[in-house]
Amino acid sequence: MPPEVSCGKPYPLGATPDAHGVNFALFSEHAESAQLCLFDSPDARAPSAVVPLASRSNDVFHAYVKGASAGQVYGYRVDGPWAPERGHRFNSRKLLLDPYARAIARTARWDASAYPYEAEAYPDPAAIDPSPSYLDSAASAPLGMVAAAHGSEPAGASLRTAWRDTVIYELHVRGFTKLHPDVPEAQRGTYAGLASEPVIEYLRGLGVTAIELLPVQHHLSEPRLERRGLTNYWGYQPLAYFAPEPAYASSAAGLAVVREFRDMVRRFHEAGIEIILDVVYNHTGELGHDGPAFSFRGIDNASYYRLDPADRRRYVDCTGCGNALNTHHRAVARLVLDSLRYWVEEMGVDGFRFDLATTLGRRERDFDANAPLFAAIEQDPALQGIKFIAEPWDLDPRDGDQLGRFPAGWAEWNRCFRDDARRFWRGDAGLAAGLATRFAGSSDLFAARRRPPQASLNYITAHDGFTLRDLVSYSGKRNEANGEGNHDGDACNHSWNCGQEGPATEVSIHTLRERQQRNLLATLILSQGVPMLLAGDESGRTQRGNNNAYCQDNEISWLDWNSARDDPLTDFVRRLVQLRRAEAGFRRECFFDGRPDPATGRKDVTWLDSNGQELAGRAWEDPALLCFGALIAEPDGTRILLLFNGSAQTIRVRLPPASWRVKFDTTTADHSTTAEAEYPLGDRSLAVLKAVP
Repeated sequence: MPPEVSCGKPYPLGATPDAHGVNFALFSEHAESAQLCLFDSPDARAPSAVVPLASRSNDVFHAYVKGASAGQVYGYRVDGPWAPERGHRFNSRKLLLDPYARAIARTARWDASAYPYEAEAYPDPAAIDPSPSYLDSAASAPLGMVAAAHGSEPAGASLRTAWRDTVIYELHVRGFTKLHPDVPEAQRGTYAGLASEPVIEYLRGLGVTAIELLPVQHHLSEPRLERRGLTNYWGYQPLAYFAPEPAYASSAAGLAVVREFRDMVRRFHEAGIEIILDVVYNHTGELGHDGPAFSFRGIDNASYYRLDPADRRRYVDCTGCGNALNTHHRAVARLVLDSLRYWVEEMGVDGFRFDLATTLGRRERDFDANAPLFAAIEQDPALQGIKFIAEPWDLDPRDGDQLGRFPAGWAEWNRCFRDDARRFWRGDAGLAAGLATRFAGSSDLFAARRRPPQASLNYITAHDGFTLRDLVSYSGKRNEANGEGNHDGDACNHSWNCGQEGPATEVSIHTLRERQQRNLLATLILSQGVPMLLAGDESGRTQRGNNNAYCQDNEISWLDWNSARDDPLTDFVRRLVQLRRAEAGFRRECFFDGRPDPATGRKDVTWLDSNGQELAGRAWEDPALLCFGALIAEPDGTRILLLFNGSAQTIRVRLPPASWRVKFDTTTADHSTTAEAEYPLGDRSLAVLKAVP
């Protein structure tokens, strides 16, 4: 019996169930017609019923299907002109995933039917207009599943941890627990495994306040990787912006995945830890002009994507991934906002890190910090108080780098912090002023726009690049396992192998590497701004020199928990985080001004050379300056002195008048000493001293 169908409503978009049925609504500005295809199961090769979306309101096709409910498997067929020269790639033989699907019933299978064109037309679209494919994709296309709203079952109120108190830990859901011996085997590499008691207790003990998850919105892997026996491990090829990735669930696909994700968020909130999602709204996994039609391309290619004005068969590609979402289009901006709102209100997340965020602020071409999407995010009541973090660049060679130019309230990945810290501790000349600026919150990047130090998201390492251990163990990348001839990955890493490439055999090299890791970690955690730690850096995780492990879903990327247990470096990080939390001087909400306090006569920060003299002006320009100090004075009388020595020799540093207790020194495990007039600061080391009242 065919389903009972009525007109329904154009909004909200997606599949919205109520007590009697489901309302289906699909946006397409340029389509001529659309059909809803209902499947009896995810394994079905053809729909059991086809429902015309006969009503159209403001470019939204819609219908209400009585008797349908949560758990219904579905997809769409959309018809319209096949005119690639005008940007249209409609092909009604392709079964398409709802861009608003809340759950994935079946993931895509790459075969010839995935492509909207006849394969022999490419790879030379400049010479020939491709013909539409006549292969039906219903048996292999991705399918959505209707999910019920969970507003009555909150995943836990957003924690709203202040930026000044935030310590972020970046991790991969699968890789973090895949080898964890205390996580039940069936849960390793899953949302449930991440939310298990041993993992949460470890993160709480480390002192982090938020975990930043590499992409968990449903994503694809490229055929070129699969042909080499690899996969897109990082997940930066999104297809469904509302659906959690089913591959990371311990349960079957569909609604159980949604529940497992929500349960994970709830567990972390109960532990006082926020969840930040790495989201990819700059492009989709449908790749370039010769890519598949799994969703957006077949629904309305000319609306969803930025097309090359000179040749609308091709895409504007400022992402390096073949396409760029057209976020200045009203419907695409709405998609992004609806998605953000869904993850906050229904799934309970606390913030977002936007991959290649410069693309999101582009109008026709140029970046605009006042772009409509940014303005809409700022004004949305549901997103108030949510953390927003920008990766402030894309791959446009004209103006891709927009570090420091994002809207107020956003934090930004500060690559200048990363590079200056790496180069100073490597021993590069002339980097003292750069490190001091980064340590003080990067006022050169943010103060002119009246943004606070917390606008600087500081990091030494991230998923993209060397791990911390590899940073001090390799001077060159080792990416042969990726199958690209070691041509992939950044060749400029500001790394140093400390005298021997790869695993160390000499005790002196091993000792230096351990100290360099402590130097970099202390610089990260004690600097003004918001620190982000890469998972495993606190225990010396290695990727064997691979600085682009995006396709390595194996031991190269997974965290080795055997080496992570009771590691002295892990304990060092715990103590650093505790020190940051205990001393307000490391968590300032305004930049240092360097002016004497009227009551005490002390400056909030005084920069010192190794002779105890104040550093100022042209003294910072001396390329031989590799040792300096930062004396921080708080209004309550607390004084903390940080000493940085990037040189290869021990330097006796003259101290300001006071009795000083050593909080830590990266050259020694003894942190109970006191100092008076001088302090012997070891080669390539960092020490923190506190004045005894």
